[in-house]
Amino acid sequence: MTSLSVETLAAGVVEPITSAGNGQLGIAVLAGIAVIVLLITKFKLHAFLALTIGSLALGAFAGAPLDRAITSFSTGLGNTVAGVGVLIALGAILGKLLADSGGADQIVDTILAKASGRAMPWAMVLIASIIGLPLFFEVGIVLLIPVVLLVAKRGNYSLMRIGIPALAGLSVMHGLIPPHPGPLVAIDAIGANLGVTLALGVVVAIPTVIIAGPVFSKYAAR
Repeated sequence: MTSLSVETLAAGVVEPITSAGNGQLGIAVLAGIAVIVLLITKFKLHAFLALTIGSLALGAFAGAPLDRAITSFSTGLGNTVAGVGVLIALGAILGKLLADSGGADQIVDTILAKASGRAMPWAMVLIASIIGLPLFFEVGIVLLIPVVLLVAKRGNYSLMRIGIPALAGLSVMHGLIPPHPGPLVAIDAIGANLGVTLALGVVVAIPTVIIAGPVFSKYAAR
């Protein structure tokens, strides 16, 4: 071990696993994302396995030694699970309780009874947003698919006009609002304040879900 390495370790600074420049790292990131998308869409690989392979591919494209890339991945995954694992588990429990108790169904039935015509896409995005707040995306999809199909059939609506707002509501909540895994991981990674992140997430989510849901579905339905 060189004297520089000793000084670096003594100072508590972790050496980077690759000496690639910014340009190569940028290309490596894009290549890693492409690998993940290809594995999920083309080869129907499970998302977790695709993310694992994509992470290793990113390290390879960046010129990192395989053993150090694997160690970095394992360490990062362990730190993430340690930081947000309990919150994610509690969120899953809360979502399951809401689904089994019939609370989600009651919310849907109440809003659908008061919406019709042009207001239906707005009702669907509101339903999806409310359901998507405590539930994971996959659970929300399972709950909403029958509702979307039934509403489209009975009301003679375009499936795109009803389905896209529902997907937008679930997606935006899942991507921006704690206690979903993505926002929690980001909060843990940068040490952000949970309450502030939740408040700002709601502020950003409102215009996002409007544009991606009812507004976009109006054009997508054509």
